[in-house]
Amino acid sequence: MAGKSRSGNRIEPSFEGSGKRGHGSDLRADPRDRSGRSSKSSKSSKSSRSSSSRTRSRRSGGGFFGFIRTAVYWSLVLCLWGGLGVAGLVVYYGSRMPSADSWAMPDRPPNIKIVDVNGVLLANRGSTGGEAVPLDAMSPYIPQAVMAIEDRRFYSHFGFDPIGFTRAMVSNVMAGRMVQGGSTVTQQLAKNMFLTPERTLERKVQEVLLAVWLESKYSKDQILAMYLNRVFFGSNSYGVEAASRRYFNKSARDVNLTEAAILAGLLKAPSALSPAKNPEGAMARAKLVLNAMQEEGFISREELVAAVDNKPMKAKSYWTGAEHYAADMVMDELPGLIGDVKEDIIVDTTIDRALEKAAEKAIKVTLDKEGKKLNASQAALVSIDGTGAIRAVVGGRDYAASQFNRAFKAKRQPGSAFKPFVYAAALEQGLLPNSVRNDAPVRIGKWTPDNYDNKYRGRVTLASALANSLNTIAAQLVMEAGPNNVAKVAQRMGIESVMQENASIALGTSETSLVELTAAYAPFMNGGFKATPHVIKRVTTVSGKVLYENTYDAPPRVLSEKIAAEMNYMMNGVITRGTGKNAKLPGWQTAGKTGTTQSFRDALFVGYTANLTTGVWFGNDDGTSMRKVTGGGLPAKAWSQFMIAAHDGVSPAPLFGLGSDVAPQPELEVKSEPDSNATDDTLFEMISHALGEDKPVKKEKQPVGVIPDERPADEALVPPSDVGDVIRNQDDAADNGLVPPMDVGETTGATQHRKKANSTLLDVLMAE
Repeated sequence: MAGKSRSGNRIEPSFEGSGKRGHGSDLRADPRDRSGRSSKSSKSSKSSRSSSSRTRSRRSGGGFFGFIRTAVYWSLVLCLWGGLGVAGLVVYYGSRMPSADSWAMPDRPPNIKIVDVNGVLLANRGSTGGEAVPLDAMSPYIPQAVMAIEDRRFYSHFGFDPIGFTRAMVSNVMAGRMVQGGSTVTQQLAKNMFLTPERTLERKVQEVLLAVWLESKYSKDQILAMYLNRVFFGSNSYGVEAASRRYFNKSARDVNLTEAAILAGLLKAPSALSPAKNPEGAMARAKLVLNAMQEEGFISREELVAAVDNKPMKAKSYWTGAEHYAADMVMDELPGLIGDVKEDIIVDTTIDRALEKAAEKAIKVTLDKEGKKLNASQAALVSIDGTGAIRAVVGGRDYAASQFNRAFKAKRQPGSAFKPFVYAAALEQGLLPNSVRNDAPVRIGKWTPDNYDNKYRGRVTLASALANSLNTIAAQLVMEAGPNNVAKVAQRMGIESVMQENASIALGTSETSLVELTAAYAPFMNGGFKATPHVIKRVTTVSGKVLYENTYDAPPRVLSEKIAAEMNYMMNGVITRGTGKNAKLPGWQTAGKTGTTQSFRDALFVGYTANLTTGVWFGNDDGTSMRKVTGGGLPAKAWSQFMIAAHDGVSPAPLFGLGSDVAPQPELEVKSEPDSNATDDTLFEMISHALGEDKPVKKEKQPVGVIPDERPADEALVPPSDVGDVIRNQDDAADNGLVPPMDVGETTGATQHRKKANSTLLDVLMAE
């Protein structure tokens, strides 16, 4: 059909007679032509889209590699700005610090090293608690352990370790908590020496700056040594030496692998990981240190296993040992000798550590054995030589429990241990050891001193009276010699405490320290020379400069040789057959005196050989009474135990003024336990004596080795006709301040006050 064309069922309109192609001609074009055009158009379209895609790709960064390039780019940008920010902070916080020219490593607080007479360490004193030890002198395990757990790259970094810091931060992030620290050993040293412990950005920046400065000024070994000698290890211990002494009772020079690991582990938490308080925690931390040491190649696997099995003994909770009483005495005396301590010093003492241990053992054994049942809880001991040098001192039962020095600081009544000074004063007045006095009731004013056993022996020699500690004879002698003269003799010989110059001085009512009392006995031992007690022999710096040296090598004479020899003879009798029998020392001549104060509050024994003078005290800090403990009991036993140990291996020597054999006592010696008021007199003689008539006196033998008195012996042996003649102006005694306390001397606490002395015939016969 004209004008129409079939295309399927669809009829397309026809444009005939048209002079040019319109849109309809395109529709009627050859399909191949349409395809060709379509193909070209498609290619062009694809090309256009590809170009647009490439443009968009270029704009978006070029895919994965573009992302990497972008990340790197921005990272560099951030690093640049971060670096500028850090630099700004460093400059800012650095400007707030003092000039680097003024920086200086602060001096380590001075340590006071106290050693015994043989150079053996007794104790360290000072704020650090121990001396500084050179790096090459300490156990090599210590620096290895510290580096392994605290700063593995110590010898590689410049004070700040970026690698170690980054590793620590990553570990902390992964663990979700703080498991590693990023500070180097140098930073820790800088923080400890210059900065406060507060955690601020400013302090951290300053810490790094100071660490870099330290690295530029000191070698690695110097920095490590400074750190190990200053870092805190807990329990008031600064430095490895103090910590080693504190926890293991040994020098840092001798620390083993296990102990070094424990010390290094302490640095994380000194208090929480203390082997004294938490041994399990300390050992668990030490195992981590040992593993780190193996990883770093410091130790082998076999060494690690052995170290884990080698657990150290449990550390004590506090300083123990009697040597610390001696160390405290040193610290009390040191300022007066050298002033302020400004550098490490070494104090050479007179203490013998072996004797110190023997003294401590004697006190402890005696208290442990009998102290509880006799209600004696404390004791003290001091032992000195003839020059006054203190060889041993024990200030109490246990230094850890009580640091109070009862030998040095406590002042108590010496009781009858004071009587030797009374007898020495009497001998200086012309009496002799075999001079006779009457043991009978004595009244001084309103005071009537009794003997310990409340018995009277009649006429006795001074030697026998001292051996048996007769209070009545001592009371007579103090009034004959004069209380003031007795006090002067005691002061001259070494008693520095104030004494009351009255009749009670005879029985030791004036208080004194055990050190004073013991030192005052030494002139008897050394032949009459003063023995000033001292514990410091020499003080030097570490470099060897002498700061102090004692000058007790030329002591003054305080007692004549004659009096010293006579006193040695009499006090030897105290031990051989008197109140001090428990203080016998096999193979040695010994002398001494017991002392017991009112109601058994204090018991003392002070005795000596030609080698040592030793004083021992037993009692209670609160002054409560013991159960009938006298100076001849616990003190004499402890004295004997110590002196046996102290004289082991020493050749015996006689006491001054005595030969190898001591002569027997004079003929007038009485039995130790006579009947009350019983004597060797006949009834006629007793009656005659009571009426004031003297009986003939036998001539006494002079002790062997004792320098004889220049006066005729008969004159010296004539006793007073009556006790009342000895006590001059007795009615005025009370008014003159001569009345002592009710309980003094070696009594049972039952001092009696009689209306009158046994001076009538009826009194003698009835023996009141």
